[in-house]
Amino acid sequence: MDLRQLRYFVAVATTKNFTRAAEQMHIAQPPLSRQIQLLEEELEVQLIQRNSRPVRLTEAGRLFYEQSLQVLHRVDQMKNTARQASRNQRQSISIGYVPSTLYGGLPMLVRMFRQRYPDTDVHLVDLGSIQQISELKSGRIDLGFGRIRSNDTSVARTVLREERLVLAIPPAWPLAAEKEPVNLEDLESPKLIVFPKEPRPSFADHVLGMLHEKGVKLAEVHEVRELHAALGLVAAEVGLCIVPAAARLRSDLVYRLIADEKATSPIILSHRLNDDSWYLVAIKQLIAEMYAQNPPWLDFQTNAFPSSLATDAEAPSANNGTDLNS
Repeated sequence: MDLRQLRYFVAVATTKNFTRAAEQMHIAQPPLSRQIQLLEEELEVQLIQRNSRPVRLTEAGRLFYEQSLQVLHRVDQMKNTARQASRNQRQSISIGYVPSTLYGGLPMLVRMFRQRYPDTDVHLVDLGSIQQISELKSGRIDLGFGRIRSNDTSVARTVLREERLVLAIPPAWPLAAEKEPVNLEDLESPKLIVFPKEPRPSFADHVLGMLHEKGVKLAEVHEVRELHAALGLVAAEVGLCIVPAAARLRSDLVYRLIADEKATSPIILSHRLNDDSWYLVAIKQLIAEMYAQNPPWLDFQTNAFPSSLATDAEAPSANNGTDLNS
């Protein structure tokens, strides 16, 4: 059964005459009659009483006629909707992000993009860095902002900046009394709170790996699902937590820079390899403009910037960072 057969049948049922129906449908009568016959054979039911003048519908034919009208009307609606959408078509892009980027430049970047390109819709999707890789490859998102450096050769990555890490400390604890950068070795005794608990690998693994490389033996590690929970536990004096500098969210805590300048977490723009879409060029240009404005969340004490926005997809050996809230 196809739409053509339905239209032929409706024409016969409406005109009550095969000849007039054929003329209306701009087809010879024999092929029109044949198509209706094939329709009846498929349905295994007689739709039209051919021995009457004018032709009449059987009871099955009458019911089928009513439903055919509904189907054809719905098809016409679908066509009109598609044509209308085509005339008013708006381009859209989907951006994956890890939550920590919301405390840095992502909101400002999205605002700038929408102002510069008002005819393009922007959809934001909360995704961990590892998830972003698979969603880029599947086409669900067009670009992503994360913190894990992946070696996937089908994805290009641009390190936008390296963000210094800080230690969140309860104000009453001795470590809060000092202002200079804190050494990682000072973290051996207190409980360390890390996040996110899942999915892994994540920013938690980056922090634990960094401490392991320094030979720091932690007394106890407490895993939580997200950043706000981690800082809340610090405020409750459960333990300490290492976070990116932009995530200094609670005013009731003390934050000290980590002394090791390599204690950073990258902000990485990822997209499909060899994707030359216009919006990628536009996004990078807007990022450069945004950095030039020196917004409050951006400072040279806690951020290191690459000399250019060149992709590092060809240099995985330099990719040692990982992701916050991934």
